[in-house]
Amino acid sequence: MRKSIPSNWKIERLGDVAKVIPGFAFKSKDWCDNGIPVIKIKNIVGDLSIDTAEVDCVPSELLTDKIRKFALEDGDILVAMTGATAGKVGRLRCKSLHLLNQRVAKLAPHGVDPLYFWSVISSDEYQNRFFKLADGAAQPNMSGGQIESVELLMPPRPTQRKIAGILSAYDDLVENNTRRIALLEEMAQSIYREWFVHFRFPGHEQAQLIDSPLGKIPEGWKVVRVEDAIEINPRIKVPRDGEKPFVSMGAIPHNTMLIDVTAIEMRTGNSGSKFQNHDTLFARITPCLENGKTAFVQFLEHNSDVAFGSTEFIVLRSKTVCPEFVYLLARSAPFRDNAIKSMSGATGRQRVQEKCFDNFFFAHPDNEILSRFAEFMKPVFKDVFTLAKKNRNLRATRDLLLPKLISGQLDMEALDIDIGEPVLEGVA
Repeated sequence: MRKSIPSNWKIERLGDVAKVIPGFAFKSKDWCDNGIPVIKIKNIVGDLSIDTAEVDCVPSELLTDKIRKFALEDGDILVAMTGATAGKVGRLRCKSLHLLNQRVAKLAPHGVDPLYFWSVISSDEYQNRFFKLADGAAQPNMSGGQIESVELLMPPRPTQRKIAGILSAYDDLVENNTRRIALLEEMAQSIYREWFVHFRFPGHEQAQLIDSPLGKIPEGWKVVRVEDAIEINPRIKVPRDGEKPFVSMGAIPHNTMLIDVTAIEMRTGNSGSKFQNHDTLFARITPCLENGKTAFVQFLEHNSDVAFGSTEFIVLRSKTVCPEFVYLLARSAPFRDNAIKSMSGATGRQRVQEKCFDNFFFAHPDNEILSRFAEFMKPVFKDVFTLAKKNRNLRATRDLLLPKLISGQLDMEALDIDIGEPVLEGVA
């Protein structure tokens, strides 16, 4: 990169053009269910966004002048400093007040166009640079000083804004697709609750409710155990020889059905969980289950293909319902609470006991309602997967273009781009 940069470009340390602000070390006694939401490591989900759906809180009375320094604003850039997601970058999209927890740092640009800064450090290249800074075999960890040491190429401000204008178009498309994914998943869970929890399915006005061990349920429905309708860890034969996709726990985000296919490895062997398209992967270990790691498999090229993964997955497969019902049931609070209550083992390594499913019952819909639900949900799940694939392609194109733009290989002066008004420093 240094060999061919234009003479009017500079190389700057990140710390010279942006302030690195690590989060506050809240105490364990500070956490509560309601209050000011706090962004933690678990909320850096690895798709350039910040998960604000499931956050821990601290009481509002903790908001002293000292703590206000760790308040976040919409558009703030955050980077994970510890653990499997060390180096992952995300941009907060939330209008309400949030605070920043330790082991996450805010990057506040002041000597660079903010959109250019975001375009550079959110690239795969720079996220990988951050990750390589993390030291410690057992627990990757990096300091604010290490983040500040990373070098950036700095063209003149007008060129920065031109580069940002090109790359922001990709970012905007990705953000739109990400919002659509979130809305589709939220809609799917809402419809599941309406139909199968509140029994407000199409035609429910004509349905008769009858007594059952679970209370009133629609006539024609049955109360069944999980194992009557869902296969737990189905037996699948996988040869040891030859490479197959391997899904680690790190490839499962907290807040979505999607599996991070960029984190999938090709491995030999067959030790671990085995699964196919339309199976649900349910994390059995703490804190992964509590954090919401539950995924729907649909990345395999053929439905007959088999993948394997972490031993900490419980694989759930439809027997008498439909795959989409299985996933949404596994996402439901009663199902998760039942599993969490069964956990046993050493502190910090507790695992779900499979026998807990023997004691979990639900109202099994009749075939007509199940068929209508599957007909509606299959395209929704497919759309989520398709949008995620589009995002991967957009990011790949953006990351191929980025080095050419920020190395000076492309003559930006010759490009007629409306760069608009200069962006104020410190305002994203």
